[in-house]
Amino acid sequence: MSSTHAASRIHGGPDGLGVPLHDFSTNSNACGPCPAALAAVQRADATRYPDAGYTALRARLAAFHQVNEARVLLAASASEFIFRITALAAGQGARAVWLPPHSYGDYAQAAAAHGLIVAGQAGDAQLLWACEPSSPLGTAQVGLDALVDGRKAHTLVVLDRAYEPLRLSAAPTLTPQQLQTTWQLWTPNKALGLTGVRAAYAIAPVDQADEAAALEQRCPSWPVGAHGEAMLMAWVGGEAQDWLAASLRTLRDWKARQIALCESLGWRCLPSEANFFCTHPALPQGMSLQQALAALRAQGIKLRDTTSFGLPGHVRLGVLPPGVQDALLAAWRKGLRV
Repeated sequence: MSSTHAASRIHGGPDGLGVPLHDFSTNSNACGPCPAALAAVQRADATRYPDAGYTALRARLAAFHQVNEARVLLAASASEFIFRITALAAGQGARAVWLPPHSYGDYAQAAAAHGLIVAGQAGDAQLLWACEPSSPLGTAQVGLDALVDGRKAHTLVVLDRAYEPLRLSAAPTLTPQQLQTTWQLWTPNKALGLTGVRAAYAIAPVDQADEAAALEQRCPSWPVGAHGEAMLMAWVGGEAQDWLAASLRTLRDWKARQIALCESLGWRCLPSEANFFCTHPALPQGMSLQQALAALRAQGIKLRDTTSFGLPGHVRLGVLPPGVQDALLAAWRKGLRV
């Protein structure tokens, strides 16, 4: 991979300066890590291969989602699955993908890697991406139900549900019946506060068994290691689900406080239904957003520039505890002399 391509991959989290002291740039559950999931990961036996067929794990995930086991596909991560299903679409003759107006960069990266263009209209694409709550905005995706209901035969519609477990308000757009016709991509590590454990899974639509089989054929052996397997097994357990439900109540309170703090600085916060939101910072005259973010990063605080999502001039903030929010306020006033 050339240095140009490597530089175009923009993500939150640790960077060349190391681990930020206060990291608003990711959407991991700030109440985490989930004790039950962390304990499971720590107990994982890394001296042995996982079951290559993930028999027990598939059964637990299928029971949790109330679907047939054949519809559950394991993935090394959401990003790995994004590239794999894009490869499948290209191999089936797809020429274009459709993306939401603001979306995760790996959707477009995978399309470019396989020579697919980005279509302006969903009807012109053979692979359609959706995300709800969306990223970076954390809102419902406009037109999602029409996108799903209007799906053509042999078209792949993938709903990225990374932030569904971290939904703090409103309700999903799609009905249970509509969800049966889409690919659902799940990444519980965010909800569990364990983003360093790379493991994900997808649920295939009821009418795309051939596509599911083809994706399995394209999957390398053991896509999920022992630690990822342990995390996913814990994810569907009652202890983790009870902890998650309690954490959402805490996150709602923290989010309201964090929005009020940002607004006190003159920042314009956009609506969000998840544990993160976007805001347009009020910058000192003559200072660019990149300069402001660099000044904060020098003080150990990292925010997520949303330019790569197609939303320039804004930043995305994960909801963090009150003490960390206060650190952001102090750093902004000190470093930028506001």
